[in-house]
Formats: sequence, structure tokens, C-alpha cells
Amino acid sequence: MSKTSKLISEISRLASDRRPRAVGLLGGGVIGGGWAARFLLNGVDVRLYGPSDRAVERVQNMLANARRAYQRLTTLPLPAEGALTVVDSVAEAVLGAELVQESAPERLELKQQLLALASRAAAPETLICSSTSGFRPSLLQAEMDHAERLLVAHPFDPVHLLPLVELCAGQRTAPETLGRAAEIYRSVGMHPLVVRKEVDGFIANRLQEAMWREALWLVHDDVATVKEVDDAIRYSFGLRRAIIGPFRMSGDATGMRHFMDKWGPALKWPRTKLTDVPELTGAFLDKLAGQSDAQTKSDNLTIPEIQQKRDDCLLAVLQALRAKGYGAGETLLSWEKGLRDRDPQLIDLDSQLTSGSGPLRMATRQIPSDWLDHDGHLNEIRCFQLFGSAAGTLLHYIGLDGEYLSNSGNYRSVETHLSHLRALYAGDRIRVLTQVLGADDKRLHLFHMMMREDDDGPAVTGEQMLVHVEAGNGRSGPVQGKLRERVLELGRLHAELPRPGRAGASIGLR
Repeated sequence: MSKTSKLISEISRLASDRRPRAVGLLGGGVIGGGWAARFLLNGVDVRLYGPSDRAVERVQNMLANARRAYQRLTTLPLPAEGALTVVDSVAEAVLGAELVQESAPERLELKQQLLALASRAAAPETLICSSTSGFRPSLLQAEMDHAERLLVAHPFDPVHLLPLVELCAGQRTAPETLGRAAEIYRSVGMHPLVVRKEVDGFIANRLQEAMWREALWLVHDDVATVKEVDDAIRYSFGLRRAIIGPFRMSGDATGMRHFMDKWGPALKWPRTKLTDVPELTGAFLDKLAGQSDAQTKSDNLTIPEIQQKRDDCLLAVLQALRAKGYGAGETLLSWEKGLRDRDPQLIDLDSQLTSGSGPLRMATRQIPSDWLDHDGHLNEIRCFQLFGSAAGTLLHYIGLDGEYLSNSGNYRSVETHLSHLRALYAGDRIRVLTQVLGADDKRLHLFHMMMREDDDGPAVTGEQMLVHVEAGNGRSGPVQGKLRERVLELGRLHAELPRPGRAGASIGLR
């Protein structure tokens, strides 16, 4: 076997993919529609049973909104979208499904009936999960066949963006079921959290409801308006809670014991109403509704505009956290790694090398409207991101994985030079071509060309110098082991290609 063949053989390994081929969804409301969007956009076929006349329209609208969000969530190519099939019965929904997700309204008898029907129609090995926000799984198992494969998988709205899914087993749930479910949800970009014991409301909703009770009392007692309560949260700990939970709030090095010694006694002071809920009288409900309606009216936004504004803000938070590799950003990074691992483009890179046809061609993308600057052209920040993503794909392809990052090091960009040659607009389909201009023990010199589909020449070029840095100290150091062999071999192969015309170009007055 030639050295090139060995290189191709070693770097074509793809991580195992735990995504189901098909899921059955029972319910097409806000939660069911959110599940449909998350699964479909991760390449999973969906069979939807939604008795409501508006279920299909609602799901299609939510899917369109989710597509818009996912265009901005990651610069990596998504898998081919799954197929949505609308069916007329529970039995049809579960046919061939590896996972069934029930998202019916919070009525115990209705959920028990749907889950019982699903358990009798689905294959015995099919996982059956409920999106219930409060019912214990043992209650939901009451009428089921093969109840050992049922568990609660409680998501949060909007399901297509928020990563948490709480997994809770019932008395009859098989232990291995939790692990199987966790792998599936993780494969579509979620953060599974196992609830250790059956409890009404699970974890997050119990915390939410405690705050919700106190918020109701504050409005009920005229301490604050609805808007003031909302502002108190969204301008303070609401932002902080995207990063740290309540047990990391002390903010100093003295530890939780000192924190509790200082603040614990205050928990006995009559500062809150705790679990005491105000009576929901007509007058109180009118006050809540009036203030809430007034706040919505003052926003001067339609419901779809509010949803898009919500998604835009969540995207900003998620992408900021991704840059730090922390909290939900770590989950997003893990999901993106899965996208890279199962990207057919990685296999195509092998064939490109074998044929020696030219620079490595990355996946084609369509430019969304929010990638444009005020002149309507593709903005510079997106060019940097797309070239950075191409460099990341190349590094992933040659074997720079999590183990290498932890033990050996990484490549860091030290210089990038952009040249804008032609304007690009919303709707243009573009592809990045990447050529290795040079490689040694420490440096990797790349040249990127952003091409519009069917154009002969590049619209944007980017020349990039990467330096290998050592894990731990961040100092420049030689690339190690098999990664060194792969990067040097790739440099040798690309040295045989024609040098791009703008390689080495500098800024100058003409």
C-alpha cells in the first residue's frame, strides 16, 4: 500500500452515528413541532400523528423558522433534511420508528391512552418517550405493553434550540433504556440530564415553578408589574444563568460552606412566599392578563417576529458560549463535531486526493440574508468564519481530534489576508476550495478560494498561516505523531498543484 493510500485509509474514519433513521411523533403542538424541526434538520425522518387540523400547518411554520435559525447556528453543512410524513393513526406513526416521542397535552388519561396504543403497535425494542413536563413515568406506564422501554424525555421550548432534555425512568423502565435514549438525543445536539429519582416536575420545572410562584405573588401584592418582574430577571441573573447554576453563585474562593454560613440563615427570613400560591381570582387573572397584553402591545411585534427575536438572542448567547467552550456552548461544539464526523464531504476529500484534481473542495452553502452588510454584500466576518470552518474541516480530516487537542496541541491562526474580488449576495450558492501552500513541523500555510457556483474565478480569497501550539502552555511547538505525518504528506501532495495567482499578494496602492 502506498504512503498516500495509507494516509487516505487512516483519515477516512468516521465516528459512529447514533441518530435514529426514523422517529414517530405523537402530537404536533409547540413541543411536538419543535421535536419535528430538531429531528428533521438533523437528517432524521419523521412520521407525525397530530389530530389537530392545524398541526401540519403549525409544524411547517416552526420548521421554516428553525431552518432560518440553523443557518446561523453553525457554519458547518447540515445533513440532508429528513422526510416529514403526516399519518392518520398512532400505529402508522410508530411504524419503523426507532424512537417514539409523545407530546400530547398534559392530561394523564390522554397520554396513557396514546402510550398504550404506541406500545402495542411499535416493535418491542422501540424506545418510547414522553415529553410530559410533570407526570411521573410510572404513572404513564400503567396501560403499556413492554413498559420497560418507556421513559420521560422532557425538553424545553424552543425545542429546536434549547439543548436540555431531562430523562427520567419509571419503576418498570429497563436501566439500559436511559443510556440508549441519551445517545440518541446527544446525536441531535442535545444535553441529556438523567433525573436520579422519580419526582413530579423533574428538576428544571421545579426550579422554574418556585420562581413562577414568587413572581405571581409580586404582581398579586402590587410589589411589581409583569414588566418589572420580567426586567428584573432578564437584565440580571437571567443572563448569568446561561453560564452558572445556583450552586456556583458564591463568586469567591471561600467555597460553598462559607457561602451558606453567610447566607443560609436568610432562607428562614420571611422574604418570599415559598410554595404558597396566591388564589387565582378573576380580579388577579384580569390584572395579569392586562399587564401581559400591554407589554406585548408595547413591543409592536407580531408573534412570528417575537419568535424570531427570541431565536436571534438565543443564537447570540449560544454562539458566544461556543466561543468559550462552556456550558451550552460545549454541547454545541459536541454537536458540530458530530456533523463533521458524519459529513460525506470528508469521504469526498479522500477521492479528491486520490484523483489529484486540485484544491480540496468543501461543502456548498447558500448565503442567507443575515450574512450581508449594509450594502447587501456578504460581510467580512462571514468570510473569516467560512475560511475558518474550511481550515477546521481540513484539520479534522487529517486527524486533529479531541484526544490530540488534550494531549498534544492545536493549530492557531496567526495571520489571515482577505481579498474581495467579486460581490456575493443572498441566495448565492458558494463553495470554499482549500490548498496547502506549505507545511513543516510548526507551520501550516493555507490558501482558500470562495467560489460562486458555476463561476470560473474566486469571489473572495483568503491566505492563512497557522502555527502549531503545544497543549497546556500555548507555546509554538512541533506537530506530533501521526498528525505530523499526515500534514506533511498533504503538503507534499498539494505542492504538485499550480500555485494560486493571488498567493502571497500584499496590500498596495495601484
